[in-house]
Amino acid sequence: MGDPDSLDKDVKALIADSDSLLYISAESAKELVIAYRNKGLFAKKWKTPEDVLYSLENEYFIQILPVKREHIFTYARLEINVRQDHKDPSDHVIIAHAITEHLPLISSDTRFDFYRCQGLDLIFNEK
Repeated sequence: MGDPDSLDKDVKALIADSDSLLYISAESAKELVIAYRNKGLFAKKWKTPEDVLYSLENEYFIQILPVKREHIFTYARLEINVRQDHKDPSDHVIIAHAITEHLPLISSDTRFDFYRCQGLDLIFNEK
């Protein structure tokens, strides 16, 4: 949303395709609110963190998916990537959400590749 230049051409094409259904985990939406409040991320474009969320849905047509019981059970079973010191619990919830819903996850985080063997369908965004 804030930096389309950080997306590689394949990811841009996927997002731009009008047939693509786009979702964001409520955990990712929470992280956007935190980034807005703590770092001023998107503050030049939107007046409040709530405006960021409305924009996700109404301008970018991205549906916010709630985190449910079954996602937390997947999270509880998730083997963590300790080799690369991947300790971010929000990342783990987002990964568990994608695995449970059988949705591909777009990320530039190289540590996410570890979770493919646990069912993650990762679309790696090469920055």
